[in-house]
Amino acid sequence: MGLMELTTTSDHASIVSINLFVALLCGCIVIGHLLEDNRWMNESTTALIIGLCTGVVILLLSKGRSSHLLVFSEDLFFIYLLPPIIFNAGFQVKKKQFFRNFITIMLFGAVGTLVSWAIISLGAIQIFSRMDFGDFDIGDYLAIGAIFAATDSVCTLQVLHQDETPLLYSLVFGEGVVNDATSVVLFNAIQSFDMSKIDPKIALHFIGNFLYLFFTSTVLGVIAGLLCAYIIKKLYFGRHSTDREVALMMLMAYLSYMLAELLDLSGILTVFFCGIVMSHYTWHNVTESSRITTKHTFATLSFVAETFIFLYVGMDALDIEKWRFISDSPGTSVAVSSILLGLVLLGRAAFVFPLSFLSNLAKKSTSEKISFKQQVIIWWAGLIRGAVSMALAYNKFTSLGHTNLRGNAIMITSTITLVLFSTVVFGLLTKPLIRLLLPPLKHATSAASSDPNSPNSLGVPLISHSQDSDSFLSGHDIPRPSSIRMLLTTPTYTVHRLWRRFDDRFMRPVFGGRGFVPVVPGSPTEGNLS
Repeated sequence: MGLMELTTTSDHASIVSINLFVALLCGCIVIGHLLEDNRWMNESTTALIIGLCTGVVILLLSKGRSSHLLVFSEDLFFIYLLPPIIFNAGFQVKKKQFFRNFITIMLFGAVGTLVSWAIISLGAIQIFSRMDFGDFDIGDYLAIGAIFAATDSVCTLQVLHQDETPLLYSLVFGEGVVNDATSVVLFNAIQSFDMSKIDPKIALHFIGNFLYLFFTSTVLGVIAGLLCAYIIKKLYFGRHSTDREVALMMLMAYLSYMLAELLDLSGILTVFFCGIVMSHYTWHNVTESSRITTKHTFATLSFVAETFIFLYVGMDALDIEKWRFISDSPGTSVAVSSILLGLVLLGRAAFVFPLSFLSNLAKKSTSEKISFKQQVIIWWAGLIRGAVSMALAYNKFTSLGHTNLRGNAIMITSTITLVLFSTVVFGLLTKPLIRLLLPPLKHATSAASSDPNSPNSLGVPLISHSQDSDSFLSGHDIPRPSSIRMLLTTPTYTVHRLWRRFDDRFMRPVFGGRGFVPVVPGSPTEGNLS
């Protein structure tokens, strides 16, 4: 009987916690709407501050015993919250603009992340090993580099106007997604190797494993997206139920993520490219009502997940158990946080400006080059650390959110401090900085370049470009690559033209896409098929 009463009490406490958390999510949405035009605030910072204030209240009511409603879990983050955010990023992205800048995005997101990781890791090895606050080995220091190489550009993307600055928006957006994937793949690769004995053979094996994870994860996402497109095109789910179309798209996307995790691949890369493929093929195979439903459903799930993460990080920042371990030496935690912040600033600058210079050398058009002001904003956008850094730090230095080692506790509290400082301080300064460097155009219109045949044209503007029209991208105005020289001088347009020809001839007849007319109940199409 006592056990039953204990279970009932535990269930009641969980229900109360969930109710309070849902109420806080509603509050974040309402307050975020009211502060939409505020010069300083954005939704991420708002949710974080609300979480901090809630943590203070809970801390006072519990007399210092606890500051959060839910216990942090890496599984909660990586299995339930991250997939809808990354999938929606791929599903909503304007592919033409994304792939036009694909080389630059990969430079920033993959090569840049590796540069940042190397600098942070080397700095940690040189400085933290002399501070002697924990028993860390070379693998721990390399993991620290991967943890703090993960950026969070949500605050910047909320302020940038994709119709006014399509190049800048696509670079910040694309780099953010690739950076997250690279950081997680890098972290997992470090965890799976014995870094205590590094030699050329292990280094080559490490690089090979990293490239293998990147490639196979991408291919798995593409296959999942194509399979979903083929099933929906062949079986005509919309003839009987649009709900089945929506459900199949959601479940196939989630299945691709979980299958990648099961195979020890990068679920982030897999679900991102699954989203891109679904928006290119599957979305055009479903009925009009399913298009509207999927577009808003994925966007809503992503928005709620992002708000949930920032709200929780704010509450967990005041967890007494973690801070109790460093109560005898708070200066050490402050010093570690300050050093990490300095390494983040240095690591970010070490690749943004040099890679921007290299990227500009390969571009002839002035409009496609990255100006110095835009480089500063790209550098600033990657200074904020968020949920991915928190989740990786918890994975590395805690067990189920708890730790009994002083060194691990210092790393956790330093991560929390850096996430709070970068999100609040850098987040508050993001709007003023962008308005200072890139003042908004007086006659800019948001509807100038939306594509009515893409999932991001139904209400939420995303990456766009004044030249993103079918007539421009169909290849009629692009000379044929009659020589190797022309292929080298116009690689982006030439590759895109070749891809469009291949897509129209082989891919769309099999997997559908734009131009495919799905069966709608009672429509002439259905009558002709019967």
